[in-house]
Parts: sequence; C-alpha cells; structure tokens
Amino acid sequence: MRRDRLSLYGNQRETSPELDAFSVNATRFERAVSTAQWTIPSHTSMFTGLYPTTHDVTEANRTLSPSQPTLAEILSEGGYHTVGFCNNPLVGVLNNGLQRGFDSFYNYAGAAPNRPLQTRRYGVSKPLSEAWQRFARVTSQQFAHNDALFRFSLHPLLTPIWTRTINYKGHTENSISDVIAYLTQHRAHHPAQPYFAFLNLMGTHLPYRPPQAAIDQIAPHLRHDRRAYQFMGQFNADAARWASPVDMPLTDWQQEAIEAFYDAEIAYQDQHLGRLLRYLGESGALNDTVVIIAADHGEGHGDHQFFGHSFVVYQELVHVPLIIHFPERFPAGKSIHTNVSTRRIFHTALDLAALPASLPPEDPNGNVEGLSLIRSLNCQPDTEGGVAFTEAFPPQTFLSVLRHRNPALIDRLRLTQVRRGIYDGEHKLAVVGGQAEALFNHQADPQEIHDQAGSHPDLVQALQAKIDHFIDHAIDQRTDRRALEGHVSAEMAEHLRALGYIE
Repeated sequence: MRRDRLSLYGNQRETSPELDAFSVNATRFERAVSTAQWTIPSHTSMFTGLYPTTHDVTEANRTLSPSQPTLAEILSEGGYHTVGFCNNPLVGVLNNGLQRGFDSFYNYAGAAPNRPLQTRRYGVSKPLSEAWQRFARVTSQQFAHNDALFRFSLHPLLTPIWTRTINYKGHTENSISDVIAYLTQHRAHHPAQPYFAFLNLMGTHLPYRPPQAAIDQIAPHLRHDRRAYQFMGQFNADAARWASPVDMPLTDWQQEAIEAFYDAEIAYQDQHLGRLLRYLGESGALNDTVVIIAADHGEGHGDHQFFGHSFVVYQELVHVPLIIHFPERFPAGKSIHTNVSTRRIFHTALDLAALPASLPPEDPNGNVEGLSLIRSLNCQPDTEGGVAFTEAFPPQTFLSVLRHRNPALIDRLRLTQVRRGIYDGEHKLAVVGGQAEALFNHQADPQEIHDQAGSHPDLVQALQAKIDHFIDHAIDQRTDRRALEGHVSAEMAEHLRALGYIE
C-alpha cells in the first residue's frame, strides 16, 4: 500500500473514505518507515521488533530462528488467544516461521485456502481437503525456492492463469467477513479472554484487476478507453516486469492507467475494510481493542525508474501509512511527525498488552517500554532520537529473473548490493553497498526528486557514520542472538521452554 495514494495522506482522488473516517478518532503517523522494501523481511520485523540485518529473514528460503519469539508467541504465552487471517502467500504459505504462535491461522492465498468453521471444502471430506492443502503448500515451497520453477511461472502465458486460479491475492471479502464472524463468536463465548488478531490484505498488489465499479468510481473516463485496458492486460501478464527496473519509460497515458487501476484497487479494498471498522465500532469492540493499521511496504510505478518493490529504498516503497486507534493512550486526531520504524509495532503491542517484561534481560530487543510508539506522542525526538532505518536486501529470485531478462541492468544499477536508508529529522540518506547514493529532504521534497548530496557533504558524512554504526550494532545483535541459541541463560531457557522450543 503506497502511502501517497491514500486520500488520508493527500491523494486528490477519494481512494480511502472508510479509512479516512476511521482515522479521525485515531493517531496518525506521518513519518512511518518500513524496515524493508518487501513482504518477508518487513513482516518479520513487525513480528519480532528487529531490523532485517538482525533477524536475517531476508530471502524467501530463510526461516526465523526458533530462539527469537514472535509477537504472537509472546501474547499467547501471556494469555491471549491468537488468530491470523492472511491473504499473502509469502506470509500464509511459506514455512518461514511467521505463523508461529498463532492458535489458529487461516490462509486465503494459494491453491488450497482454508477458512474458519469449515469441515468440508469443494464437496470433499476434511481429510482429503487437508491432504490437498499439504500438497499445495509443498508445491508452493518448491516454486519459492527453485529459481528455474520461479522463472517458468512468470511466463506471460502462465501468469494470467495462476494469478486467477490459485488465489494469488487471497480473497479480501471472505477474509474480512471471517474476521467479523470470528471475533463476534469469540467475544460472545470467551468474553474474559483477550485476543490478538492479525489480518493481512493484499488487494493493492499486482496484478491490478479491480472491479469495474471501482474503476468507474475512481476514473470514469477510462471506461471506454480500450487502449488503457489492453495495456493493463499486458502489464498484468508480464510478472517479470512487476519487480524490474524500467526498460523504457512509460508514456503519460500508461502512467495514468496504472495509477487509476491501482487507486481503484485501494478503493475496493477500502470498502471491505470499512465493514470491519464499522463492526468494531457498532459492536463495542473499539471500547477495549487496540487497532493498528500499517503497510508492510509500498510499490513503485516507474518512480525512480523502478517497478514493484524489490531493490530500492525510495519513498514510494518504504514511507508507509501507520494509524493507531486506542484513544486511552493514542489521542484522537493527533498527527505524529517524528520518524518512526514499523518494527516498533512489536514493542507497542507488548506495551499496551502490559507484557513489557516478557523478554528476558539477555534479549537485545528487550527494551519494550522504551521502544513503544507511545514514546513518540509528543512529536519530539524519542527513545531512538527520531531516527529510523530501512534495508533493501535484493531478493535472489528476482535477481535470477533479471539475469535472464536483462543482465546488463544488474551491474549498472548495482542490484546485487544491499541498499539502506536512514531517516534523521527532515533528511534521508540512501546508500548502496556502503556508498552514499542520494541525500533528500523528505519533508520539502517528498517525491525525492532533488539529490542534495553534492551540496551537503558534511551531512552525508554524518549520516553515513550513523548507518555504519547501525550496521555494526545490528550485526552484533544477530551474533548475540545466535550465541543465545547455543548458550542460553536460565531465564532465557525458561522462556524458550514456556514457548515449547526446548524440553
């Protein structure tokens, strides 16, 4: 979800009226920064509170260390009922450890989705359905981990088939209906047990195929524009292009078509999200429920010569929406202009759940109260000094695609190298391979058009030093975590034993 395409954050099109209305009674973060530019490392950071260099889940074939407790695991151990509703196959299908700690986890993506309260699917028995789900999951792992299979799946003749037939973007309507039904039942039958519900929506991911009614709402002038529909059909079918540098700049009408279809996807998703938000209000759940709405990353539409969200740390990918509704602690209608990292959703949830001591002193991520976003409410530099980092580890699967599609781009654009960014006050420095790439004033220049590195060499040097220190610290944390795996203290051992990892 691109922050700048929400009407809440300035889009002139009314793309998100339901979210806009909900945010009136919530606290809105104006400078929330995702820890990463794509799904898996970003979700892992929100679930663990760690930056990607530390948690090390930076590729589709990585698995979160069992010694690192997730938010769901800690809340479950603290007495919460934990349930997930996920439309993204990278979170709901792959065995990367992100489903750990959930008492129930429902997946709406892939060839074998599962929904709550179902004992029969597609007219077959439950055992047969579960066997099909296991087969589909194993097959999905193979495509995620095998470069040749992954490239094969991106062929323009195959992409329209699998994106339509295997629920690639899940099912927004079903997942939200199930959340409402599930929470209604839980609150009726287990009113004394607190719950943690995780909902992932994927409506704004490519391919863009919003309902015609949503397109008519957002861009009625496109209804009879056959050229625009043909272009979007071709763009949707070319999955290798979704995460590639721009081969040839888009024309104005092509850019307008992509933005219109994307905005229509937002509007359609917003309609269904509104059903959930209204249910929370009308049922009384908002009286005792914290609601955190965030994006794991944004999307490039040719900005800075990149599509998708694979390689860079520009605003369109890592500057994300973040809204928290809990008037008891987060004032209604307040806007926060401090730079904050989305990894702090982890600490905020534990703080509000009154579980700040759930991590042992040895844990390098244990400063729950200090990193809670409550510390940012005065709009002054907080525990982290108003500094947030983002990291772009290049997905190896897409590098493999580019080696066959356009290998010359890899070296020219340094796509094999890790990119990082630091947000410090009004400035942001982007680096690639340890070298400064560009300096921006993201307040005066939110689209990051004007590179100021040449005119502010001292600032570049100072921010570069902070990034170098951040990397060293993150690596030290990772080393500490690995040391804990083999040599744990009595307190950590007890914590891991409570979570079921050791006997």
